[in-house]
Amino acid sequence: MYLIRTLMKKVIKIQNRIIFLTSILLVLLASFLVVQVESETFPTYFDGFWWVMTTVTTVGYGDYFPITIAGRVIALFLYIFGIGLIGVVIGKVVDGLASFRKKREEGNIVYSEKQHFIIIGWSQKAKFAIKEMLDTNNKIEIVLIDDLEKAPILAENIHYIRGNASESETLLNANIKEANAVLVFADDTIQDDQLSDGKTLLIASAIESIAPEVHTIVEVMEEKHIKNFEYMKVNEFIISNETISSLFVRSAFRKGISNVYSQLLSRSHGDDLYHIQISPKWKTYGDAFHDLLEQGATLVADRNNLSVNRMLDDEIPNDAELYAICDKLTYEKFNSTK
Repeated sequence: MYLIRTLMKKVIKIQNRIIFLTSILLVLLASFLVVQVESETFPTYFDGFWWVMTTVTTVGYGDYFPITIAGRVIALFLYIFGIGLIGVVIGKVVDGLASFRKKREEGNIVYSEKQHFIIIGWSQKAKFAIKEMLDTNNKIEIVLIDDLEKAPILAENIHYIRGNASESETLLNANIKEANAVLVFADDTIQDDQLSDGKTLLIASAIESIAPEVHTIVEVMEEKHIKNFEYMKVNEFIISNETISSLFVRSAFRKGISNVYSQLLSRSHGDDLYHIQISPKWKTYGDAFHDLLEQGATLVADRNNLSVNRMLDDEIPNDAELYAICDKLTYEKFNSTK
């Protein structure tokens, strides 16, 4: 027993690749030999393989068993070495899965896929953003970056990377160069808006230095701080404090208006703002406006231009991005008929 334990300890230290290869060769060789020495008991190689696998995994159904001395010698060899070796293999597989899960939970991974979305900074706002993104498209891949000890949220298509988002190594681990877009949320734990925007500025600077071509959306606490971001090519800004204050004021002067904004900002209920693919039959904004209107949608913008209803006779440019307000059913119906 001492000899076997010593041998097993040495086997554990061997590289996984060698152990897996040795295990496969052992099973195949034993399957071949048992068929050769007991062709009547094991008429096919699959029968031999079946017996070897039930033996080394200690299942032992008893439907096949060797009756000759040579066959039993093979069985004894499998009892002594095969079961232990396969046990080591199974243990390493289990350890590997547990290690992978632990790395995912601790954010110690390197993401290598493309066209994913990166969210920097965990908060309640980030949580709602992830929900909204998955409601929009549940097949997208999301990478969350923060310095929490464990992932605040994990799923099949949600990944966590722990680290400082202002450091190049962390951003590269998230494969930021191949990302579809990056969302940078302000740090809610910092009470001073100036310090919070300063941290966001540092992160945005790191992003633009590594991946300037990636679409970047940044949350800014105060509008006056945007001028500090102007030298960088940040694509969009979301002004947190001013947006909330403006919504409160508009609701105070026009009661119920907040429900309109809520519908446009959330896909959970009511009509929504959708990007509409341009139909080949549309030549002017008027063509698009009337065609969409007949289907229950209202054309409201070309990119950030909200005056398309006063440009109905103008031709639609090649680089136009049209947006319309409608419900999800109308949007899906429109896409199916295009």
